[in-house]
Amino acid sequence: MDIRQITPAYFVAPQLDPADMPDIAAAGIKTVICNRPDAEVHPAFQADALEAAALAAGLTFHRLPLTHQTMTPDNVAQHMAYAEETETPALAYCASGTRSTVVWCLGQAGRMPCDDILRAARAGGYDLDALRPTIEAMAAHKTG
Repeated sequence: MDIRQITPAYFVAPQLDPADMPDIAAAGIKTVICNRPDAEVHPAFQADALEAAALAAGLTFHRLPLTHQTMTPDNVAQHMAYAEETETPALAYCASGTRSTVVWCLGQAGRMPCDDILRAARAGGYDLDALRPTIEAMAAHKTG
């Protein structure tokens, strides 16, 4: 299990295993967010199996499967609600952790400086500097 900290309240990880849930709960994580579409994984690692294990471990579980095509403003807002309005810290996962970091970065647009957003992603091991124009455009749209 490769959990990476983006902020004190938001972590990301590559694909989780249902067997990881007790350790995730023991680490202090309160909420798990699945950003991985079921079509990408074997049934043993699909959201139903992860959700059952998460609930058994006392965790809150949310599903928001994301692809490049579904990374819409509404889905970004929904993800941020899951990450911030449920018990934290939250752990979001996908194939590599990248999508879960990208959606967090987009959700921070206009809320914190772009350099700080990208620095947090980089500290978690995700170099997302190519997102700068998108984050800046989203921030300008929110404040404009």
